[in-house]
Amino acid sequence: MKRITVTLCIVFLVAGGLADVFAADFGFAVNGQFTADNNGNETTSYGEIIAGPWLSVPLGGADFYLSAGLHAVIGEENVFAPDLFRLDISSRVSDLLSFRAGRFLWQDPSHFTAKGPFDGLELSFNLEKITLNAAALYTGFLYKDSANVNVSPTDDASGYYASFDWDDFNNTYFAPRRLVAALGWEHMSLGRGLEARASVLGQFDLSAGGSSGEDYLLHSQYAAGKISLPVSMFAFDLGACLGLFQEDGEFGTGLAAEAGIAWMLPGFLPQRLSLLARYASGGEFAFLPLTTQSQGNILDAKLPGVSMISLDYIARLNSAISAGLKSSCFVRSDLETYNAYPLAAVDSGNYFLGNEFFARLLWAPVSDLQFNLGAGVFLPSLGDVAPNASISWQVKLNIVFSLY
Repeated sequence: MKRITVTLCIVFLVAGGLADVFAADFGFAVNGQFTADNNGNETTSYGEIIAGPWLSVPLGGADFYLSAGLHAVIGEENVFAPDLFRLDISSRVSDLLSFRAGRFLWQDPSHFTAKGPFDGLELSFNLEKITLNAAALYTGFLYKDSANVNVSPTDDASGYYASFDWDDFNNTYFAPRRLVAALGWEHMSLGRGLEARASVLGQFDLSAGGSSGEDYLLHSQYAAGKISLPVSMFAFDLGACLGLFQEDGEFGTGLAAEAGIAWMLPGFLPQRLSLLARYASGGEFAFLPLTTQSQGNILDAKLPGVSMISLDYIARLNSAISAGLKSSCFVRSDLETYNAYPLAAVDSGNYFLGNEFFARLLWAPVSDLQFNLGAGVFLPSLGDVAPNASISWQVKLNIVFSLY
């Protein structure tokens, strides 16, 4: 591990020297999130800090970007792990073709199945108003806390939730091994502002024979579509994703879908009111995305087996300050998949988990400094799964600082 640390130091020392020769930009970025919450039983506080230098260098017709540093979690157990955040080369080869290769942030066009850092290659073909994308990606070299790849029971068995340990680097650092192939289509102007996206994605489980010693495999394929239509002061969105799963030799299907409407409210302040309804199947037809997605701030409800209806209001008070309030109602799609909260209500036979209210305040006094304060409560009394359970609350402060 010392070799990795020394190598990163050498890379940035050399890069700093090259910055004097080439027209390079470099700096240092810090993203810190500090949280205090109570799940009804105990109060905990913890922090997560992601910090490190970055370098951007133009290379003729291409651009090179490098960012690496420290991913730290401060709490009952302090964890400090090195992380290569981004390392990629991108180029617009011609009016028709562009590409990027290396480690970069990527998400599927439907936003249902995959979002986060990936290693690989993406090609984009720009045909006037139509864009075609093709990507080949891999997850096995990523830091697991950055990747959030956790789709299979084998991921749990292989130590996904174990804290990073320098003495057991190979078994506690890397994300589950997945190979991803994706094709995407985007048409940004079908008339009257209508936009459409469609994609197909396949993920292939390469974990057999890994550190867990398990031969359990879960492969999955996804077909997704999404349309967006602005109408006067409104914007409408409709999307769905069908998943096909091969789980330990068994075949299954799952569905996720959402419909949303946003209204740019009239008035002297820029303000928006949004309504979103999302469904994710559960049970033997559970929808399993590649990357973990939480639908709530306080209730840590992942996508499989949990549906949600939310109403979100946000206003920009001035050039530096924005404020918002969100109300989210969570409903179990079935009585089997989601039983994490609370455990005593697993056999309640009811579906409504409760309602979450979350307020946030964003202050960006300058372009390279941002404060985001959030606070809220989850009320199980507004549901019927466990109406007598204790209230949960959370206060969260996120600070983003960049030095150029």
